[in-house]
Amino acid sequence: MMVFKITLQLVINRGRRLKFDWVKTRGFHKVADEVHHATSLIQIRKVFRLKNIPIQEGHACIAINCPICKPKKHSEFNVFVNKATGYFMCQSCRHTGTWDNLIQFLDSKKPDEFKKLKDSLYIEDDFTDNWNAVQSNCQSFVKISEEDCTDILIKYNMPSVSKGQLEQLDCHYDKSSSTLYFPLIGVGNRVSGFKSLTADPVITETTVPQINARGLIIYKEKKMKNDNIAVIVPSIEDLLALIAEKSANVVICLPYNLQHMPLQILPLLESYKKLILWFGNDAASWDSARHYSKKLNEKRCFFVRPTNQQPRPKIAALEGYNLKNIIAEAQPIWHKSITTFNTLREDVLSDLQNIDKVQGIKWTRYPTLNRVLKGHRRGEFTVLTGPTGCGKTTFMSEYSLDLAMQGVNTLWGSFEIRNARLARTMLQQMAGVPLDENIQNFDTFADEFEKLPIYFMTFHGQQSIDVVMEAVEHATYVHDIAHVIIDNVQFMMGMSEQSKHVDRYWRQDMIVSQFRSFATKSNCHVTLVIHPRKERIEEELTTASIFGGAKASQEADNVLIIQDKRLISVRGKKYLQIAKNRYSGDLGIMNLEFDRISLSYQQKKKQKTTNTSKESDENMNK
Repeated sequence: MMVFKITLQLVINRGRRLKFDWVKTRGFHKVADEVHHATSLIQIRKVFRLKNIPIQEGHACIAINCPICKPKKHSEFNVFVNKATGYFMCQSCRHTGTWDNLIQFLDSKKPDEFKKLKDSLYIEDDFTDNWNAVQSNCQSFVKISEEDCTDILIKYNMPSVSKGQLEQLDCHYDKSSSTLYFPLIGVGNRVSGFKSLTADPVITETTVPQINARGLIIYKEKKMKNDNIAVIVPSIEDLLALIAEKSANVVICLPYNLQHMPLQILPLLESYKKLILWFGNDAASWDSARHYSKKLNEKRCFFVRPTNQQPRPKIAALEGYNLKNIIAEAQPIWHKSITTFNTLREDVLSDLQNIDKVQGIKWTRYPTLNRVLKGHRRGEFTVLTGPTGCGKTTFMSEYSLDLAMQGVNTLWGSFEIRNARLARTMLQQMAGVPLDENIQNFDTFADEFEKLPIYFMTFHGQQSIDVVMEAVEHATYVHDIAHVIIDNVQFMMGMSEQSKHVDRYWRQDMIVSQFRSFATKSNCHVTLVIHPRKERIEEELTTASIFGGAKASQEADNVLIIQDKRLISVRGKKYLQIAKNRYSGDLGIMNLEFDRISLSYQQKKKQKTTNTSKESDENMNK
């Protein structure tokens, strides 16, 4: 049930004077949050009750006394246990681990056993030295004059943030590289990373470390009593816009914009009774708000509806909107039921004003899919089928790669092909050249591929649907997965003695039903690869050709069929047929021309014939 991402190495080099290396390696046994066994809130509460452990229940975590460092005060709750995964972290000794690790510590009585368990745990990285390296090569805003502060803000096209407000954020400026640095503060008030803002040539925001930063940028207005309400924004620019207008008492900036919300930051948000998510006026922002609210506890989450009159904070500030009024009109995300159109009215308006963005993420390699399907949307369920050997996996790897390159967090479950082979195919599709003939550039290609938010499940061969769903749900919660690919459903049909007595069609319908329910509930797009029935080669595949009952085609929002006419004709072609499209109803076909050099089905742009070339052709004919 392990979900892994390829080893990541990040080297930071900002400016002539600031030069240091920070390397983070993700290993199977090193990083505690890579492996979590299934647990539940009921089970967590039951264990603590049976062991007579005092608890302090929060919105997303349960706090207890650390069984490792054992605080002197019995009432000091310094360990945060995630309610969904059981993952724990201590703000005092910095030990982190899984629910199973915590159970072992609670049961441990022998000193030798206790020491062995303690040595096996992962200790949260101390980022102090790295932040000191940044500070030593920069100017603190404490030492920067008011005039220079104003010039810097003009360079970044920022609202009039005061020098004192930047000092409160512990902001530092590197003049040589025109870069602003903001520390990320984690549990225990320790620096756990930083965000940088570069203004040359365009404003670019970067986070270090690139994965699993354990801190936030939190700004609190001084002399304000009501600090249990916080506005959460994705970027530093939005943070500064709200600070400049003094629109909220507490403003919090996420470490990775809308790309990912690490579990390690949840304890930092436990003290707030109300969280207002202001992410912008596009479909991705709304999807992220709904997804993040499930981590944060939906009942305390409100959101600024994405309409033209309520854009992201920086744009709203530049256009002169009243930011306080927008925050005051934030609507709750959670509600028991929807009974009237009045409740839906603003959602409908938001969809109409952002129709292009609501349609989903566009493909860059497949313009035909953009024309027919309109885009790739969360919460939908897609079925891909085609004859054996037609290239379903190769096509789906490029299809998902295209989306991942645009920031769609992707989880691959390939039960038939090894992950190394699948990763090699995707790497060659991204590079566009044969890897074996360009081995000298492998590190360059691999470094770029590592930056993509692609995760792989380490399953191979027959697997139980319960085991697979457990891994999928875990990855979606921990890594904010937006697209799950299962290749293919037949490998979850079961090989146990019990499954032999159950009808195969019934088993597949059950699998389809579970993934359909997951896609809707988790607001995550699921793509299932299903083999067709064994039919005659000369017959064209239809939605009725999908193996099993009719449930797969009925439940699916989209049905994609690879038709391979090369099997019956020398001049036959292969094409992708969009046989069902619930979103817009449009159907169509897309020719699939395979390029063996890049292992790609990317559609080639047609070259327009210029007048000059036409005249030269006519002269040649004369």
